[in-house]
Amino acid sequence: MIRTIIFDIGNVLAGFAWEAHYRRFGYTGERLGRLAEATVRSEAWNEYDRGVLTGEEVLQKFIRNDPELEADIRRVLTDVEGMVVRYDYAIPWIEELKQKGYQTLYLSNFSERAADECAKSLDFLPHMDGGILSYREKVIKPMPEIYQLLIDRYHLIPEECVFLDDTQKNLTGAEVFGFHTILFRNQEQAREELRKLGVD
Repeated sequence: MIRTIIFDIGNVLAGFAWEAHYRRFGYTGERLGRLAEATVRSEAWNEYDRGVLTGEEVLQKFIRNDPELEADIRRVLTDVEGMVVRYDYAIPWIEELKQKGYQTLYLSNFSERAADECAKSLDFLPHMDGGILSYREKVIKPMPEIYQLLIDRYHLIPEECVFLDDTQKNLTGAEVFGFHTILFRNQEQAREELRKLGVD
């Protein structure tokens, strides 16, 4: 029996809208692609989410990825508000699950800066029963430590939990511990897969 629903945040409960954010500054085509490779698609972005480097240290890593774009990188990352946009269904879905007796948790790779500057788009977090944001714990998915931490902190039985994430490697990491998993594509698809697990 499923008792706990665990949600990733980015592209599950809220959109990671980096592309729209960069486009607001007028970047398109090759320039947009290079900016993405230097920042959000780089390994350094994971360190951002892990919270082990200062903001300036991470920024310098981004710049070293493509030094010609230093001014552009600084420009798009001066203010990251708007890079996270809450989906309209987030709070109603969480409340619906809670009313049916399910525990709702979050497990997300997230930087401190994004959590602070995009706080308005994370207004569903107080509706949930808790969870883990990676920067606070200095570990990120799919590191085994983050799943074990969630299990220990909330006294979970993994076989009684289902984890929804839009990235397969994060689900694979959870499956090692015995979690049920759903590769999230959209809410309708996720609801259908939850129903197959007895969550209605």
